Amino acid sequence: MNQWKNFSKGFFKENPVLVLLLGMCPTLGVTTSAINGLGMGLATTFVLVMSNLVVSLVKSQIPDKVRIPSFIVIIASFVTMVELIMQAYVPALFDQLGLFIPLIVVNCIVLGRAEAFASKNNILSSALDGLGMGLGFAMALTILGGIRELLGNGSFFGFKFIQGDGMLVFVLAPGAFIALGYLIVLINKINKKTA
Repeated sequence: MNQWKNFSKGFFKENPVLVLLLGMCPTLGVTTSAINGLGMGLATTFVLVMSNLVVSLVKSQIPDKVRIPSFIVIIASFVTMVELIMQAYVPALFDQLGLFIPLIVVNCIVLGRAEAFASKNNILSSALDGLGMGLGFAMALTILGGIRELLGNGSFFGFKFIQGDGMLVFVLAPGAFIALGYLIVLINKINKKTA
């Protein structure tokens, strides 16, 4: 039962983007469209789940002095896998996300979950925590990307709904801050009502 709590807290109560305000670089950088947000979110989810699994498995074998560098090597291995798979099978998305894929290695969400949770808990709890946090991250990026795409281009997941041009500000960096601000307010109101 407690393991499912770890899974669900990543969606609203401890959402990495909308509550904890972690991972702002990819959040603001890649969310120009819903597909970019979803792609980045799913890539990060894979890395989170797999790195949490491995960290939980090998935590007793890693000396304290090299704990963080060891976690980074584990995370970097899975990021390299994601990068190569995306480059081979979804090259258009890989080109859109660009430098943000390798930067998953230093994403504070991934390293933070490895250090704060996976290194102290069992394998199942660690995997569920990674899955919950990752899907919460993916959800936030997809929603933010969808809002920016809809308002900026009049489309959603590439399907055009509104003829003509949208509001240019939402395609640019200031639009990311504006949309993210409103999403954070909405999540704060939801969390206060459920508290």
